[in-house]
Order: sequence, then C-alpha cells, then structure tokens
Amino acid sequence: MTKNAPEILQLRLDIEHNISRRMLTPYDFEFLAGAIWERLHENLSPTTLKRLWGYIDGADTARHTTLSLLAQFLGFQDWEAYLADLSTRTDIESQDFMGDGVHTSDLAVGQRVEVTWLPNRKCVFRYLGDSRFEVIEAANAKLKVGNQFTCSYFFKGQPMYLDNLVQGTNPPVSYVAGSKTGLTDVTLL
Repeated sequence: MTKNAPEILQLRLDIEHNISRRMLTPYDFEFLAGAIWERLHENLSPTTLKRLWGYIDGADTARHTTLSLLAQFLGFQDWEAYLADLSTRTDIESQDFMGDGVHTSDLAVGQRVEVTWLPNRKCVFRYLGDSRFEVIEAANAKLKVGNQFTCSYFFKGQPMYLDNLVQGTNPPVSYVAGSKTGLTDVTLL
C-alpha cells in the first residue's frame, strides 16, 4: 500500500493523537520507536518511521508487517483489524482547523504579512487584492522579491500553500512552504 493512501494518513494521525505528539523532528521518531518498544517489545526503526511519515525520502510503499505493528501499537490485533475499525468510523472525513494567523478576506490592499518557517526562512508579502500577493522581502527562501502568487490564508502551525506562483518568466506553479512543521510565525505588519 502506498504510504500516501488515506488509510495510512489516518493511521499516522491516530498514532500522533495516541502519543500526544506531532512527528516533526528526528527526536519525535526516536520517541515513537521507544514507545513502540515499551508497549510491544518490538523494534521499529526511527528511519522506517521517518519514511512512512514522509520526513525522509524512501520507499513509496509501506510493508504490511510495519502497518500491523503500528496497528497493534494502537490496540488492534493487526492491520486488517485497524482497517475494519476505520471503515466504521465517522470522525475522520474532514477536519476544521483554527489558529493564529491571517485570512485573505481580512486584508486590505497594501497590507503586509510577515511569515517565518524552519529552519530560518522569512518572507514579507504585500497584499495586492483578490487573494494575490507580492513578495517584498525574502531571506533564506526559494521565494524571491517580486514573485507573485495567490493564497487564501497564513496560519501558524499550518503549511503555507501558494498557487499560481510566478517567478520571472517561468510558468506559474504551486508551492508549499513549511510542509513538515508549518509556519512558525505569522504577523500582520
């Protein structure tokens, strides 16, 4: 099964909820590997967990034995038992999120938004109207001064999704920043 299958994405969310920790740093994966050992007396390497979460590149599929072990960690007999339970749940289709940040509908033309994300990225955007922004300051980022894009929101702790990003004469692309840990700060200037 591909590691981006909805069932595996839900398994990851369930595990993060179970251990009350988002998987954001190498230490988080070491913590989870230790928790699995403590609960099940089974070894699952932090590297395998990092691959499953997409923290590092690796195999695009997950082994059945890995999925069964993670299902057992959650209290199920095996992967199939987890899938059976998943098919009866009604709480996982959609999820609202709220947070500190800025929604485009709250901005006036000309207002500026400063965002930061790991490891040391910082940008300031000027609102152009109609969900369009221009980069007016950029430090340590792939985004450059003068780039323009559309975006609906900037929320602390959530990835920043940009659409129709125009960089020079290149065709427009979509871009995500902070995909692992989200934005670390969002400030309306």
